[in-house]
Amino acid sequence: MDPLLIPHTDTIPVAWGWFQFLLLLTFPLHIIAMNCMLGGLILGVFQHIRGGALQKQLAHRIAVVLPLIIATVVNLGVAPYLFLQVLYGQFLYTSSVLMALAWILIIPILIVAYYGAYFYDFRFVQLGRTGIWVGVMVSILLLIIGWFFSTNMQLMVLPEKFGGYFNHMNGSLLISDHPSLLPRYLHMVCGALAIGGLFVALLGRFKTTQNPALTKHALRYGTQSFMIFTIINIPVGIWYLMSLPQEMMRLFLGENSGASFAFALSLMLIVGGLTAALRRKLWLTIGHALALVLAMIFMRSWLRTGYLATLFSLDQLQVVPQYSPMIFFFITLAFGIICLIWLLRKTTKVIQ
Repeated sequence: MDPLLIPHTDTIPVAWGWFQFLLLLTFPLHIIAMNCMLGGLILGVFQHIRGGALQKQLAHRIAVVLPLIIATVVNLGVAPYLFLQVLYGQFLYTSSVLMALAWILIIPILIVAYYGAYFYDFRFVQLGRTGIWVGVMVSILLLIIGWFFSTNMQLMVLPEKFGGYFNHMNGSLLISDHPSLLPRYLHMVCGALAIGGLFVALLGRFKTTQNPALTKHALRYGTQSFMIFTIINIPVGIWYLMSLPQEMMRLFLGENSGASFAFALSLMLIVGGLTAALRRKLWLTIGHALALVLAMIFMRSWLRTGYLATLFSLDQLQVVPQYSPMIFFFITLAFGIICLIWLLRKTTKVIQ
């Protein structure tokens, strides 16, 4: 590969460990919200299709919170994406430019999906069964956005593919034929459906005394969905692992102690989460699921580092000290968390 295809690194204002810490701190919030959004919506559409009084009520409850969840996903995604750019900008900027047509399309697709989510919410009753098609459309649009993101995150760690620019100079370089891309994407979607099931179960707990039948139905449907899609995701995850290059696979099979520990911990958390879901222990299941997401994110970080190890390491980033932006970020982060807590409290009062 021609090293000239990789831009020079930018300087950073503080040691790279701070940005890595902030990336690992903020990305779980985004990915959990994204799972609730995508998985919850698809499971809600399934309920809408099935029909029945409780099913429609649950689908409506999901539709009501959908616009808020989409907004939360977008806002929570800004910080980790910026931290990723700071650490791996020379790869991420390049991959984004190489697939520019698809990358730019994310914005109009998201706008249409967001409008559709509001339409699905506000016109749920009036639309009746026709609303199913609105929910399906929004689901498909969000799945397309997920595919574009998966493609970019995969492409950025494959600088040997950057030379494809000379055959796709109009920004249309995609790597749909890469052996890891499809299992990576399906692993993400199945995980979103599993976490979305817990989100659905949690939604059913709001205003429990007003509709105990809905609460019971949401708990059963949500935990069953979590179990089904977690079990489905096991062979998908194995497929993804087997699709990795041998040197990447070995990171999780003993070559790297941290990555191997995270992998082993993930397997234990899967078993624990499935056991808790089978017993309908919602909070225990959620605890296992959140810990599993965190372990997977650490594994993702090790995998990214492994892919780029021969070309780049984070300690190559040059530090030009400037601490005020980081201090300001922590202040705004604390203020933002306070605002989110206030918003969530207000939101729970209007969920029907």
